[in-house]
Amino acid sequence: MEPFAQVLAAGGHTNALGRAGEVLAHLRTDDARTGELFACIADDDAWVRMRAVDTFEKLVREDPDRGVPYIHRVLTELTGSDQPSVQWHVAQLLGELPLTASRRATAVAWLRERLTSTDVDWIVAAQSMATLVGFVRAGLLERARVVPLLEVQTGHRSASVRRKAAGHLAELGG
Repeated sequence: MEPFAQVLAAGGHTNALGRAGEVLAHLRTDDARTGELFACIADDDAWVRMRAVDTFEKLVREDPDRGVPYIHRVLTELTGSDQPSVQWHVAQLLGELPLTASRRATAVAWLRERLTSTDVDWIVAAQSMATLVGFVRAGLLERARVVPLLEVQTGHRSASVRRKAAGHLAELGG
């Protein structure tokens, strides 16, 4: 298979996943090129970054241990991205990766920062809320650290985010 950056740059409308499924299929049977895929998340092309992080998140969702070698880089490099399509996948990854207490604290701080105002991409808000609520459900985070952020998001411009925030608040008894 050709270089992943080339594969991810090709195929379909720019906001579609193009040939990302081919990369995922390849990595399901041969993980030797996982580092190459991760490197594509820093590509100059925003569509390559989006397709790469989407593919990486799917790989980790299927097998969280495959993401373990990249946890530090997710927390230090990917959290620095200002691209919404990278941020929402980072929010998903943070809920899927096996994090130590210290790394989870870093993840929680990043997720909380996304939700301190309603001036956040709607999918980033939705995914950040879902991950934080997942931590609460798992007993890894106090409800009181999440409820005020959900209340902020009930004022989001997106009706979908407002509904999700209200649903999470109802679930958490907020």
